[in-house]
Formats: sequence, C-alpha cells, structure tokens
Amino acid sequence: MSDDPVKKAVAVKYDKEVADAPLIVASGKGQLAENIIQAAEKAGLEISHDPDLVELLAKIPVGSEIPSELYQAVAEILAYVYRVNKSHKEQR
Repeated sequence: MSDDPVKKAVAVKYDKEVADAPLIVASGKGQLAENIIQAAEKAGLEISHDPDLVELLAKIPVGSEIPSELYQAVAEILAYVYRVNKSHKEQR
C-alpha cells in the first residue's frame, strides 16, 4: 500500500453573466485529476495548489455554484489568477 495521497483537482470558473458565484466545472481524483490538470496546462490556465480548499470543493457537484462559506477563499485564488494572467498579457 502506498502512502502517497491520491491526487485531486477541481476546476472553478467565474462568469458573472452566467452565475452569481463561481461554478465547479470539473472535479476528480487520480487519473481524472491528472487529466484536469493537463487540460488546464494545455489551455495555458494558471493552476493554484491548495489541498484543503480542494478537499472542500471536491464535495460540490460539478455544475454547482460554490457555497457562500467558500467565497472568500475562492475569491483570493481567483484574484491571484487574474493578477498573474494580466501580468502575462502585459509581458507579451
């Protein structure tokens, strides 16, 4: 038996014209998590690593809005991602 934890990944998207809160657009563990990460990398999306938040978000069904209790944590990550993306665009 391996002591390595099973890899988990959750993809979150926020479009204020579609929903009032960020949506879970993909979630999985093991090979599915690897596929989610690879798809994000291939699309040039920023990836944030927060195992505790992933554990919470992984319990939410795909297609659902995140609960209000997680707004602050997700908002901090989205703000970071937006800053990084803006920086990358300005460097081009």
